[in-house]
Amino acid sequence: MLSKEEIKAYLKRIGINEMQPPTQSYLFELHRAHVKNIPWETIDIFAGRPTSIHVGESVQLMINGRSGYCFHLNGAFSALLRSLDYKVSWHRGGVQPVGEDPRIDSFHLGLTVSLDKEQEEERWIVDVGLGDMPYEPLPLQAGAYEQGPFTYGVKESGVVKNGWRLEHDLPAPFIGVDFAPEAVLNMEEFEPKHDYYSRSANSPWMNLFLIQHRHATGSNELRGCIWSKREKTGVEKMEILAKSQWFEVLGDIFGEHLVNYSSQERDDLWKKVLRNHEQWKKSKGSIDLI
Repeated sequence: MLSKEEIKAYLKRIGINEMQPPTQSYLFELHRAHVKNIPWETIDIFAGRPTSIHVGESVQLMINGRSGYCFHLNGAFSALLRSLDYKVSWHRGGVQPVGEDPRIDSFHLGLTVSLDKEQEEERWIVDVGLGDMPYEPLPLQAGAYEQGPFTYGVKESGVVKNGWRLEHDLPAPFIGVDFAPEAVLNMEEFEPKHDYYSRSANSPWMNLFLIQHRHATGSNELRGCIWSKREKTGVEKMEILAKSQWFEVLGDIFGEHLVNYSSQERDDLWKKVLRNHEQWKKSKGSIDLI
């Protein structure tokens, strides 16, 4: 559980001024504020300085102006929700990339929140740890749910009995996430997965600078030097090759100011991003931003 001071600091980070009772409306407010103000990112892994997924340390990341990916984001957010008296469960999840099969491999930490309502219990899918994450919680019941330019589907999982599946419309980096129904009680299940992402030569994120951010009407992504903006009207892409503009976008659009990176570390980060981008363009032969 977080201390009262930590709760206030966390709420301040996401732009909420006061603690409220654990209602559905406050849950929605917290979720929207979190995804609006804290992006999903692989920056520390790319920079060769991965952070722990211990929940207490993840909370400090959020409080002190940084971020991470699912284990950090959902881990920290679950701690905040529990400290605000919400009933939260952790679940093993598996993200299905485009062209691959569904799976539950514990490479994603999922959350559900149970709310008491008229002598019944409502369960909600809460996830601030996906790149193109839902902007608001989704009911844990089959259906299609529109949020801005995105449509999310909830259905029974075909991977595990009594599990559920969250589907994402295309274009997207993933098309679905499957979740196991049983609750996970600690981070031990996810530690080897984080170690793989953070340190393995086969990790997709060791050489990929990626930061993603949802807002009410769409999303932003900075993949290396390519900034993609998605709205209802479509996707607009821009190649950013000027260092000053790149850091400006990183700070102004994504809210990532690299507060614990020195000037030299920021320079090194930019050099690696630009070098990888130039190598990528050579391998492609040309670059289509349309």
